[in-house]
Amino acid sequence: MITVVGIGPGRNDLQLKGLNQYLAQATLVVGSKRQLTTMQVPKEKAYPLPRLATLKAELVTKLDENIVILASGDPLLYGIGTWAIHNFPTGKVKVVPGISSMQYCFHQFGLSMNDCYFTSSHGRRPDFDFLLAHEKVAMVTDRELGPYQIAQEILKRGQKRRLYIGENLSYPDEKLTNGLADQVQDREYGLNVVIITNA
Repeated sequence: MITVVGIGPGRNDLQLKGLNQYLAQATLVVGSKRQLTTMQVPKEKAYPLPRLATLKAELVTKLDENIVILASGDPLLYGIGTWAIHNFPTGKVKVVPGISSMQYCFHQFGLSMNDCYFTSSHGRRPDFDFLLAHEKVAMVTDRELGPYQIAQEILKRGQKRRLYIGENLSYPDEKLTNGLADQVQDREYGLNVVIITNA
């Protein structure tokens, strides 16, 4: 059985109750280095996350064991939970929810999530004409397309929008900034979520 466990945005007190029971019962725990360290997974159980094709080949032979895959935020909001459901037999995958980084970001800024379009730029090039037709958008970004690039797409379309940027959310170096699109700096950003609203 594969259990995909949402560990929240990072901080221990933001993890949902009951999480540790899955880790205690696991024979193998898959996750990034940061996730395995955050969850204090013993070395003998820890399996650093490889490429997904390699992971599938490894896990398909272990479906009778108690496997846990750690997911940052919520596993089904642009997370590895969707991949697991689509790549393993029905009944062999259980998904345990977590607080998403997008949800956490909204709360840190005191913004409502109502009527928001949620998306991600990880490994994809969003259709900005489509996205910016929405009044409110939340996006998990990557190094290729981050806050500055999003701001430039807004400016190209002559829109007046405010961007709320949450970096390294829930970690000690968390940084929260917001400003109009023309105020977004061209710099390197930490892991981040961008919320776009009308100015």
